[in-house]
Amino acid sequence: QVQLLESGGGLVQAGGSLRLSCAASGRTFSSYAMGWFLQAPGKEREFVASISWGGCTTYYADSVKGRFTISRDNAKNTVYLQMNSLKPEDTAVYYCAARATWRSSASVVVHEYNYWGQGTQVTVSS
Repeated sequence: QVQLLESGGGLVQAGGSLRLSCAASGRTFSSYAMGWFLQAPGKEREFVASISWGGCTTYYADSVKGRFTISRDNAKNTVYLQMNSLKPEDTAVYYCAARATWRSSASVVVHEYNYWGQGTQVTVSS
């Protein structure tokens, strides 16, 4: 069982920055790929960024490339999403997810993630 707890969301003006954190429980966090997804009102959950279990491979949605950075600290069981140059269209609930298979590779596919956090709201004002 893996429990994920996101933090760091909030209200920010366009052009600003936020850093989301996702703290994971369990001893096997370091062997799981992790991902960030977002869901805007009335829309399906969509991929934002992912990182492999060892941190060597990362993927980003085209809409966030060059602005967002995913990273992980396995010693702290935490994955981060640094969000810069935020735009109003980035407004959504952001979810952290774990792909809980041994030494899993990063994935952009929502249903390949087994565990999800409760989400944190990010609101970007124009």
